[in-house]
Amino acid sequence: MNQFVPIAVVRNLAISLRRRGFQSYLVGGCVRDRLLGIEPKDYDISTDARPDQIAALFPGAFMVGAKFGVVLVPIDGIHVEVSTFRADGRYLDGRRPESVRFETSPEADVLRRDFTINGLLLDPESDVIIDFVGGRDDLDRGIVRAIGDPLARFEEDHLRMLRAVRFAARFAFRLDPATFEAIRALRAGINRISAERVRGELSRILTEGGARRGFELLDASGLLAEILPEIAALQGVPQPPEFHPEGDVWIHTLLLLENLRSPTVELAWAALLHDVGKPPTFRRADRIRFDGHVEAGVEMARLILNRLRFSHDTIRRVEALIANHMRFMHVHQMKQSTLKRFLSLDHFDEHLELHRLDCLASHGDLRSYQFALQHLRVIPPAERKPPRLLTGDDLIRDGFQPGPQFAPMLAAAEDAQLEGRIHTREDALDLVRRSFPDAARLAAKPFP
Repeated sequence: MNQFVPIAVVRNLAISLRRRGFQSYLVGGCVRDRLLGIEPKDYDISTDARPDQIAALFPGAFMVGAKFGVVLVPIDGIHVEVSTFRADGRYLDGRRPESVRFETSPEADVLRRDFTINGLLLDPESDVIIDFVGGRDDLDRGIVRAIGDPLARFEEDHLRMLRAVRFAARFAFRLDPATFEAIRALRAGINRISAERVRGELSRILTEGGARRGFELLDASGLLAEILPEIAALQGVPQPPEFHPEGDVWIHTLLLLENLRSPTVELAWAALLHDVGKPPTFRRADRIRFDGHVEAGVEMARLILNRLRFSHDTIRRVEALIANHMRFMHVHQMKQSTLKRFLSLDHFDEHLELHRLDCLASHGDLRSYQFALQHLRVIPPAERKPPRLLTGDDLIRDGFQPGPQFAPMLAAAEDAQLEGRIHTREDALDLVRRSFPDAARLAAKPFP
């Protein structure tokens, strides 16, 4: 479920199941989050009612996973996920069971779940917590622990290894030692999981809070080298201390992740990947240099994000963030036209924030950030990106032969417009005539 659901709606649904003679409880993350004082994003109900019984009781209900006992029940314009108590059969693909067996016991249902903190039940009428696995104690002590044998839990679904890291990072919890060792032992199994599912967990680690802690755990567990070897390669790559007193590229990147605050997915991935091009471009000359690391980083980021099956739009935005992140060092020297174009980049707020994070994770000098922010505030959007005074059609009407020279002609006119040197279409045409006197002209004839 990906919608915010009022708890009163879920309670009423669970109680209505009880009124019809079934067991029902709120279960999983919603119970965990309420105990942590966090407003749950969604709620799930677990019951001994079978899928067909649930569908019969609630008109409009539809089965999204009848084989696994999952039914969506529509109430007050939203859908609540109701699942039947079950025990899972063998897992053959490291993702899902080949079969399930419906159960009448809530304990049996809890025992097939992933972590103790996600195995708590809440009685919808009495608000009493039912705990078969020690989840309440682990929650109080700040521990992520697999239910039962951690090797078995991770063999069943390899993605649970990433989920363990995510929960530990998000809540600033510790990983239970046996759970951590099981992840280290089975880490190669993550390669059997689809790129889309891995992408989802990594994006949550980057955006839900505790991103630095998450990537430190990914590294310590060996998962990082399996799924993002390009990021693992940042370790031990030195940087010039006059610009990066914090240390190597890995430490610098961790500091960026540490300062992320509710970022977009694109900003978070750009923070992770912004210096991914440094290891292959490292060299020592008069000082440590990374010539061409931006261009290399853009290409490497594209390959990584394509490997993780990100959308074209997301890849394009991350590429732009990486491609432009070093331009801030030149904002004080930019011509007015160049500065206005820079400030007019799509999603410039993300570019600005990436630069701020980059500075805070290195030398701490925010003068370029403040300069760009100040100009962003004082130059209205209409002045930063006004409608062009001149188009290619205007040039053709004026008798110019279409060709490669049109691009520099239009750019020259736009520069002059952004710098306030011209104000009308006629001004723009006059500038082009004077600046490009040798440009080929068409035979005079009216433009249709």
